[in-house]
Formats: sequence, structure tokens, C-alpha cells
Amino acid sequence: MGDVETGLGLFRRMGERNVVSWNTMISCLAQNGRDGEAVEVFNEMREEGFEIDEATVVSVLPACGQLGAVEVGKWIHLYTDSKGLIGEVVSVGNAVVSFYCKCGDLDAACSVFKGMARKNVVSWNTLILGYAFNGRGELGIELFEEMMNADEKPNEATFVGALTCCTHAGLVEKGRDLFASMTEIHGIEPKLEHYGCMVDVLGRSECLKEAHDLIKSMPMKPNAALWGALLGACSTHGEVKLAELAAKELIDVEPWNSGNYVLLSNIYAEEGRWDEVEKVRELMKENCITKAPGQSAIGKS
Repeated sequence: MGDVETGLGLFRRMGERNVVSWNTMISCLAQNGRDGEAVEVFNEMREEGFEIDEATVVSVLPACGQLGAVEVGKWIHLYTDSKGLIGEVVSVGNAVVSFYCKCGDLDAACSVFKGMARKNVVSWNTLILGYAFNGRGELGIELFEEMMNADEKPNEATFVGALTCCTHAGLVEKGRDLFASMTEIHGIEPKLEHYGCMVDVLGRSECLKEAHDLIKSMPMKPNAALWGALLGACSTHGEVKLAELAAKELIDVEPWNSGNYVLLSNIYAEEGRWDEVEKVRELMKENCITKAPGQSAIGKS
């Protein structure tokens, strides 16, 4: 992303600045995770009398959402609304909806969404994901159905959001239907993140064998997140045999990660299989793996 400090130094030394200068600096800071500074520069921009535009809004609102800078974000919302930007520029409306979702104010997010004269797939996806991550999965699925009825074409991100809604709401059958519809109806090939969502949906509802079968059916190599999701679900529901398999797969995918060995060792220890515990320790030694601080493997007392 370049040298932010150099850019900030040049910005500070500029004799004259225009809206583009301010927007560029705000965007640069926000994209490099320096959200607090991005909001500070935005406040300076306002104090110096510059009129913010759609590029300003799209750059600074994500930083406000990350920081929980509610008052600044609300001011931006009121300002953009008074200037007609929410109605005219879809990306501005999307940014405001996303801001309220990140702050957990779903009523405000929904109100802005409904008031948008124009929407695109990002608009729908933003609110669906907002419902998912705020524990309102049922509402997210209702919005997905509304999206289908409005003949808005979903994309890969839409299904990540909708499947995540199913996970949080425990909607197993709906999750199965959505996952199947990706290829059968919408011509979208599931990617790793979609399989991950589906493993979560099945795992949380104790459909562990089905989750494992889904992983085995994947056309691509499962990653650590998938095996980790299965392992977590198996541990929660006391499915030791499948948990052991998932932990071994994790070690195969991430042989350098000491946590995976500790997980497998603990599975064996809880079953009283001390010979297996010792084999895991020997494997760690062979692979030159050192247990990270704070990790604890259960030992035989």
C-alpha cells in the first residue's frame, strides 16, 4: 500500500489542498488500518471548511464503523441525506448501511436501505451480512428471499451472507437448499468459504457425518479453517472419533502449528489413551514443534 508516513508528511507540507488531497489521505490511512488517524484527518477537513463528497464518505465511514465512532458516522449520514447523496449515489447508501451494521444499529441500517432509491447487489449483501453478524439470521434470510423476489441477481458474497445467517439461526434445511441452489439455479460454483459456511451450518446442528461427507466431496483441498470448524463441532457434541480424524487432518494441513498437536493430544488424554498422547509428543519432537506459551496439553497424572 506504499509508505503511509511519507504520504502523510507530504500531505502536511502541502501549501494548498483540495478535496481530492483530503480524500486520498483519508483513504490511504483507512486502508492501512489507521482508522483513528483517518477520522482525525476527516475532522480537520471539516474544520477547514471543505465540502465532503461521495469519495470522502466511502473512505471514512468504514473507519468510523471499525472505531465505533457513532457520532461522526451519524453526522455523515445526516449530511449525505441532506445533500441527496444517499439517493443519488449507491456506494454512499451502501457505506451508510455498512456503518450502522458494524455499530449494531440494525434498525437504522434497515431504514437507510429501504430509503435507497437505487440498490445494487452490494446493497443487499451488506444488510444480509449485517443481520448475520448481529445474530439476526432469520431476518437475513427474509431479506435474501426479498432479494430473489426483486429479481436481483445474487453473487458469491450473497451466499456467504445467507449461509452465515443459516448458521446463526440454526436453519439447517434452508442452508442445504441455499447451498444446492448455488449451482443448480444460479450457476455459482461454491468456493472454500461457502463450504466453510455449510460445514458450520451442519456442525452446529450436530449433522457431523454429513459435514464430514461434504468436506470429502469438495473439488478443492480443504483448508485448516474447514477442518477446524469440524473439529470444534465434534468437540462440542462429543463425537470423539471424528474429532480425532479432523485433528489429524489439521496436523497434515498445518504441520507447523503447535496448537493442532495439543488439540489431538487433549482428545486422546480425555479418553485415557496415554500411549497415543506420548506418540503425539514424539511426533512434535520429530517435527521440531515447540508448544506455544498458554497452550496446555493434558498429561497423565
